[in-house]
Amino acid sequence: VIAETDEFDTRYAKIVVTDDEGRYVLPDLPDADYEIWVRGYGLADSEKVMGRPGERHDLDAVIAPNEAVAAEVYPAIYWYAMMHLPTRSEVENIEGGLDFYQNMMRNNGCIGCHQLGQAATRTIPEAFQDMDSEAAWIRRVQSGQAGGQMIRQLASDLAGIPFKYLADWTDRVAAGELPAEAPPRPSGQERNIVATVRDWATETAYLHDLTTTDRRNPTVNAYGKIYGSPELSTDHFPILDPMANTDTSFLARPRDPNTPTTNDDPVVQPSAYWGDERIWDSQLNSHNPMIDQDGRVWYTARVRPPSEQPDFCLEGSDHPSAQVYPASRNAGRHLSVLDPETGDYTPINTCFGTHHLHFDQDADNTLWTSGGNGVVGWLNTRMYLETGDEEASQGWAPLIADANGNGQLDEWVGPDEALDPAKDRLIPGDFYAAMPSPIDDSVWGSIRSFPGAVVRLDPGDNPPATALSEVYNVPLPGYGPRGADIDLEGVVWVSLGSGHLGEFDRRKCQAELSGPEAAMGDHCPEGWTFHRYPGPGFPESPELSAESSYYSWVDQHNVTGLGDDVPMSTANLYDGVHALVDDEWVTMRIPYPLGFYSKGFEGRIDDPNAGWKGRGLWVTSGDRTPWLKEGGQGTRPLVVHFQARPDPLAH
Repeated sequence: VIAETDEFDTRYAKIVVTDDEGRYVLPDLPDADYEIWVRGYGLADSEKVMGRPGERHDLDAVIAPNEAVAAEVYPAIYWYAMMHLPTRSEVENIEGGLDFYQNMMRNNGCIGCHQLGQAATRTIPEAFQDMDSEAAWIRRVQSGQAGGQMIRQLASDLAGIPFKYLADWTDRVAAGELPAEAPPRPSGQERNIVATVRDWATETAYLHDLTTTDRRNPTVNAYGKIYGSPELSTDHFPILDPMANTDTSFLARPRDPNTPTTNDDPVVQPSAYWGDERIWDSQLNSHNPMIDQDGRVWYTARVRPPSEQPDFCLEGSDHPSAQVYPASRNAGRHLSVLDPETGDYTPINTCFGTHHLHFDQDADNTLWTSGGNGVVGWLNTRMYLETGDEEASQGWAPLIADANGNGQLDEWVGPDEALDPAKDRLIPGDFYAAMPSPIDDSVWGSIRSFPGAVVRLDPGDNPPATALSEVYNVPLPGYGPRGADIDLEGVVWVSLGSGHLGEFDRRKCQAELSGPEAAMGDHCPEGWTFHRYPGPGFPESPELSAESSYYSWVDQHNVTGLGDDVPMSTANLYDGVHALVDDEWVTMRIPYPLGFYSKGFEGRIDDPNAGWKGRGLWVTSGDRTPWLKEGGQGTRPLVVHFQARPDPLAH
């Protein structure tokens, strides 16, 4: 049951699931006039009824007149899983073969940026309908300022093979073919979920992440404003006030006005939606925000041109990190901090690149970052806030495995060189996620590659001179790590391109954790457990879900009410979030507007004494193309508040 009003500055909709008898309660609606209607599997949307809080309305569900109408509201995965995969011989010349192809067709290719399978992508835009379907797909993925990236992935990385299968898929959909199965009705705890939908930013803004609180203490910023990071698209950073149902923004600026802007990225081919317009214009390219213990907001964001590395980063510097590993590679994104009380936004120059970030639980409130161009970077935020000295407050370390097994950092060989019994080994790749461990001083990260790995960095007493790492490759049937998080027991949970949530428990390892075998990363397959995501698989691989999950997050503090230490993943083809509760999936789905796609999420406790009403999960839509969701052009990115009540009628 959906109730929506346009009487506030933001979109406001509340969504609940009925109980077994068809009863419903829409709790805590702000005073306004609402349109109320029913949407469900096997149904057509019901007639909308006007109502206000406190009124009772008996709604008439409408049985869908046919399967085609019923399928219009299925999650995107049910349509996307209709697509066929190539034969193994077709992809034999692609390194990694069919597994790599599937990885790219899930979370490390197209669906790393937007959903496939919703109405807008399972059909050909009108602008390209005068072409045959394969040519239309080739033309479609050249559109806009991301056209170069899209065509490169499909035409180069995957040798153009997907165009045949994308065309066949949309042809079959156009001919009336429907998904092979229908999704199950929400069951168990899924019926208890209350979803509140708002929007923010602008119709062309691409919101990557949001932050609501301090991950370590989720009561920070209770009932407070929510802050977003608009990657690539704009430097107007959005702010949502969920109490007033208003959204604003502030214009963030880099330190160096000559910092390049994404507006310089050309339109490769005109968009079916925006023509030749360059809709992106961002110097900061902000990616990920995080609130600290005092309510300040820290961002990964550009502050200067990437080529202008400070001298203290480079070889010959007396900076402790530069003496171990000079940061000669250009840092494309750095750090910044917003003080909400004063409105001051301060850029922070770093030698290392940044992508995602997390605070440690140490006395320095160390901010660990990923995406460091071959290193893991950190900022001692206590020191920085006390002194303003960004040079002294930052450090970085390469990922070095103790290949000679002597327990100390020595000269190392490169990842493509033969092991030397006297030397250590440089682990290839960067952290994609950064996860300070709650059980010791280590920091974990996921390595986004194929088949990929998770890595444990132990800084030691004097990093980077004492920093050593352990690498754990993902064994089949898993592959393709992306976003990851860690639970209170030190177990790592990672979204995989194989259609699994990967679980890695270092305590299960039977082999030595240092030495030449460990340095290569294949020594602990027993540490891995794979949990298949919900939903159908492709026809040729039904054992693997077609689900694409960009990121995983662990609810360490039961902010959702689903339990302590519950791992969750973005359900990028299922319009919501998947939570693994006692080895069973609970899917929190947004059925309106269709096409919800998330990248970052976190939970907040507004009032620990208010039961389910005082806590919840906050998620923003992270689609690069927000106009592809239900409503089309003119709709804005969404912010969703998921709450789990004790039963479907609780209020």
